[in-house]
Formats: sequence, structure tokens, C-alpha cells
Amino acid sequence: MAKKKYLVVLGDGMADEPQETLGGRTPLEAADTPNLDRLAKTAELGTMVTVPPGYPAGSDVANLAVFGYDPRRYYTGRAPLEAASMGIDLGPDDVAFRCNLVNILHYEGRGFMHDFSAGHISTAAAAAVIAALNEELGSRQLQFYPGVSYRHLMVVRDCADEVAGIELTPPHDIIGQEIVDHLPADPTSPIHRLMLSSQMIIHRLPFIQEKLEKGEVTANSIWLWGQGKKPALDSFAERFGITGTVISAVDLIKGIGVCAGLEALAVPGATGYLDTNYANKVAYALHSLEEHDFVYLHVEAPDEASHEGSLEKKIQAIEDLDRQVIGPLLAGLEKFAGYRLLVLPDHPTPIRIKTHAADPVPYLLYDSDEDFAGAASYSEAAARAAGRHWQQGWDFMAYLVGDGKQPENRQP
Repeated sequence: MAKKKYLVVLGDGMADEPQETLGGRTPLEAADTPNLDRLAKTAELGTMVTVPPGYPAGSDVANLAVFGYDPRRYYTGRAPLEAASMGIDLGPDDVAFRCNLVNILHYEGRGFMHDFSAGHISTAAAAAVIAALNEELGSRQLQFYPGVSYRHLMVVRDCADEVAGIELTPPHDIIGQEIVDHLPADPTSPIHRLMLSSQMIIHRLPFIQEKLEKGEVTANSIWLWGQGKKPALDSFAERFGITGTVISAVDLIKGIGVCAGLEALAVPGATGYLDTNYANKVAYALHSLEEHDFVYLHVEAPDEASHEGSLEKKIQAIEDLDRQVIGPLLAGLEKFAGYRLLVLPDHPTPIRIKTHAADPVPYLLYDSDEDFAGAASYSEAAARAAGRHWQQGWDFMAYLVGDGKQPENRQP
């Protein structure tokens, strides 16, 4: 008997709040999503908690939960997960930091976080910036590693006790705020000095100077955050009895997969923004299912639009996910004997606050072989109205790929 296939399609930050300009609807409700709404009619809808109390409402914590790993046991920080995706080996006393290229607005002697993505700087331009930082600031103990667009890493070797506990703030949480309030409290801290030193190095680069003189938003500083030591995840295959792949433009998501023993696929044209190559992501997912039983397909664009505070772009990102991911996936999945498809965000990213929230997320679970009561459409309100709630969202993966038994923490 042919094995069932299992897919997770994660629209990062897709959930939101009712918008006055949308007549009290959320972006998910306002978006034209015929494929998701068709699935919803015979799907199981509900809500789940992906961020335990006391943990940051980040994609690192939330996606760990969706993958089926209790963040309270496995979470060590965001950057070490990204390091795993990038093939950077961390020793027991090494600490990885997320290193954003950002744009800081200087006004009357004060600095404000203007753009956490440095104008969505190109990967090629960012690589040149990281190379310059390595040349002037790098050493045997400290190295910068280039990633994609504005997302990079810095690793400090053999000094976990000195830097691991420094309190740092994600740059997307402080858009428009004065940076002095979010730098390390101790001005002599090496992390504080590195962020300030980077500004002089980046500003001297001719192609950066040219863009800044034209008034374009680009990189003029680094921002360090999300630090941590190497995590140890149990094998996904041993826990759930299946093998699988991860498809994402974001090293964090691929890194969780790598740490769990899943295969992280490099998809041409995957950018993590509205211009990502959806067709390639779908094609890689369907091809992967010919060899494996599980695919985790991550779409970053709704979250990026939310951080920008763009309602128009968020609706576009949700509609793109429906038309360019869900629709083609459903057509391609017809060749398999049976499948279960889970669609959900990792966390809400409300347009109002331009950052993540820890509220429960709405999920849609479609089974090609089973009809549920369903709802007229997939939305936050429809999921809440269904009355199914998972207080520990990390238990859901076993339910998705297992025998359908529901743990005691799932509330009716």
C-alpha cells in the first residue's frame, strides 16, 4: 500500500487583526483565496499555540513548534539554527549572532532604526559588505558569514560566557525607534563597539556612498541579535518515522530542518520576498515527494510585508500563496495515492505593530481521504469558531503524520 504524503505550507506572519480600512476584516479575510477557501469546506480548522509563555514571539521559536519540537526543551537562539543551514560548525563554546544589514537614519545627532532590511539589499551587494567587514574586523576568533539579502551571521569562537547573555533586540521590533535605547547597556561591550565600527566601514564603500548620495535606502550599519549556542534536536525521522525536505529562502527555517536531519533544498530564485520564485518552490516540493513522505514549504513574504506595515503587500503575499503555491500544489498532488496538507502561519505579524505577536494561530488541515465539517473559508475567525485549540502546538506534528490520535492537551 502506498504511503501517504504530508505537507506543511507555512505563510510566515500571515495572521493579523481586523483592519478598519478593510471594513473590519483581516488581510487573510480580505484576500482573494479561492483555493484555500475550497479546501476549508471539508478541512479541519482550529487554532494552536506556537510560542510558549515567556519565549520571544519569533519565527525561530514558532517554527520549532510547528516542526514538532517543544521550544522549552530545544530552543537555544535563532542564529545557531541559521548557522546549521549555512554549514557553519559551532564548537561548544562558540556563539553565533544574526547579523542584519540595516539602514539607520541619523537626525540631529541621534540614530533611528529606519529599515531592518537595508532596502532589501541584493545578495551580491551584501556579500561585498560582509567581505569588507571581515577584512577590517575579522580575526581567528571573530568571523562574518554572508547569507541572503540582509540576513547574515557573525560567529565568536571560544567565549560563550562573555557574549551569550548580552540582551539584544531584533531590528524589526524597533522600526522608527532610537537605537541608543536598544544597544548593549555597557558601551564598552565588544558587541556595542562592533555595531558602531561597522558604520564607518560600510559608509566608506564606494557603491554604498553612491546609493546614499542618491537618497536610496541601503546598508549603513550591522545589527547583531538572536545569539545562541549550537542546539541538539532529535532526529525527525526517528521521532515521526518519515523522511522529508525543507523548502525556504530563509536560513533559519532550513537550519531547523538540517538540525532535525531533514534535507534543506536550495531552490533557484527563492528570495523570501514578493519576487520569490513560487513555481520553482512548488516544483521542488512535488519532486521531493516522489522520494520522501514529508515537505515543509515556507513562504516568507507575508511577514516581510507586515514588518513594512504594508497592507497592500500583505494581501498580495497571501493571494500569491493561494494562487502560486496552493493551487499548483493541489494539481500536482493528484498523482499521489493520498496526502494531508497543513496550512498555517507560524505566528501573527500584525500590520499595526509591524512585528510578531504570540497569539494562537489559525490552521487548516486537509486530508484527501477524509472530510471534516469545515467552514466557508479559511480565516482567523473561522478557525476560532471551529472550537479546536491546541495549547501545545508542538504536539500537532505527531497528529499530522501519525494515527490521528489527539493528545490530552488539545481542547475540544
